[in-house]
Amino acid sequence: MLARMARQTISFDRKRTDAERRTKQSEKFLRIFKLLELLQERGPCTPRSLAQKLGCSQREFHRHMEALALSGIYFEFNRKTNRYEPLRPDYRFPAPLALSNDELLGQAVAAAVSAAPALELGDGAAATTRKLAASDAHAADLLAAAQQVIDVLGLKMVDHRPHREAIRLMQRALIERKQLGGDYHSPYAGRPWRVTLHPYRLCLARHAWYLIARPDGEASPRNLRVVRFRSLKMLDKPADVPDDFDLRAHLGNAWDVYRGERSYEVEIQFAKEAAVQVTETHWHPTQRVHKHRDGSVTLSFRVDGLEEILWWLLPWTGFARVVKPLELRNRLVEQLREGLRINAP
Repeated sequence: MLARMARQTISFDRKRTDAERRTKQSEKFLRIFKLLELLQERGPCTPRSLAQKLGCSQREFHRHMEALALSGIYFEFNRKTNRYEPLRPDYRFPAPLALSNDELLGQAVAAAVSAAPALELGDGAAATTRKLAASDAHAADLLAAAQQVIDVLGLKMVDHRPHREAIRLMQRALIERKQLGGDYHSPYAGRPWRVTLHPYRLCLARHAWYLIARPDGEASPRNLRVVRFRSLKMLDKPADVPDDFDLRAHLGNAWDVYRGERSYEVEIQFAKEAAVQVTETHWHPTQRVHKHRDGSVTLSFRVDGLEEILWWLLPWTGFARVVKPLELRNRLVEQLREGLRINAP
């Protein structure tokens, strides 16, 4: 007995040769190929029957299914019948990707940005990164190194975490071209607005997600802030979305997303202490910059409406002088006076 145990111990401790490892790996690949054939058959495809046909345990079978998933090959599992559905006759297996280093770095940046909690973009980019890493050793090394050195911090955004499911629902409705129904509460209205919507676009503007959608019965779309929805559901009705809708044309020259009725030529002169900082950012598509000899700069814009640019201008108090229009200057002075009144000792 002791001798047999000793022989077993020796055999367990012995390292496999290269030939043995290659043989083991080949057997694994053969089982995965055999699994693909079985999953394409029209007979019963329960996990137990598939494991029996492969001659392996159910645990090993599930590892083979994970390998297929990492390769981009998915099989739908019907929980009611406890079986995998066969592939469609027109299914095509994914071709291997030959991504450059720049493309892999772009994917790493996308994964870092989408992971920011305020954006609530889901884990799609992270899942794609994991699949790319599993398919190629070079990609795995580069993506792992990039993930260690790339982070997204300090996004001063509206908190979208309570509205994660609403964003997913909007994405589905937009892709499937379905109507949405729900309750929308604006701070400028007394009570929630029950509305049926034809969604056009989901738009991230400055600090928040907006749904561009046309209320049923109205002629034009509105810009609705996502966090103001109190309830939302996708309706089993097709959405009427014009094929020629242009988001940029819809927004016009709005400073952010709310387009005013009038268009203004705006000029604001910034002191030299703020000149570098204010010109580091491109604030608006119509922006023009004129530098002065004394170090100050003048920024010019053509803006539809003044409300949003006024709120942008307030933090520059003490460094910015409104050259024109006079209406914007007067509104700025009025707001500053109100601030002094509220904060006066």
